[in-house]
Amino acid sequence: MIDQAIIEFDKALRTVFASARSVRAMPGEDVPDAELGAAERSHAAALMRVNHVGEVCAQALYQGQSIMSREPAIRDTLRQAAQEETEHLAWTERRIAELGGRKSLLNPLWYGGALALGLAAGRFGERWNLGFLAETERQVEQHLKSHLDTLPAADRRSRAIVEQMKVDEAEHAATALRLGAHELPAPAKGAMKLAARVMTTLAYRL
Repeated sequence: MIDQAIIEFDKALRTVFASARSVRAMPGEDVPDAELGAAERSHAAALMRVNHVGEVCAQALYQGQSIMSREPAIRDTLRQAAQEETEHLAWTERRIAELGGRKSLLNPLWYGGALALGLAAGRFGERWNLGFLAETERQVEQHLKSHLDTLPAADRRSRAIVEQMKVDEAEHAATALRLGAHELPAPAKGAMKLAARVMTTLAYRL
């Protein structure tokens, strides 16, 4: 029990404070970087910071949900999804640096809040746990789509990252549904959208 607690604490520290690593190549890494104006570069960096925060939250959510899960297949699915989200974490972190931006100053807060949500979701049982996962990924997919609408058209490197992340998030949602996820009630979906709006607004600036 103590060993597992140490492992989970180490995951949290690595997510918030260490640089993530990716097994897959970063999408768009072979694409020449565009000549962006100062305002465009700042906007793109802020959007990628928001996406990085989303991946920090995803790590914490999956961690909390997997801790609470009692079904090995579901626990393995959550851990596999978390591994892919780690790659997203690495891609967005690298792109932020390329654009001359910085990661969110509030990452420890984002992680702690998302971990609490993941633990809470897991207490409602496996199907609701999966339902929370599916809805989270659907909302993230829509959020990424909105970024594709606002990223500078010339910023093909950032756009390639967001496109691949969008594909991966859709697959995670589909996997949760295949495993028997329950559809969340409308008030729960609304609360999740409100929380996401607060997070994205703050992360864009901080």
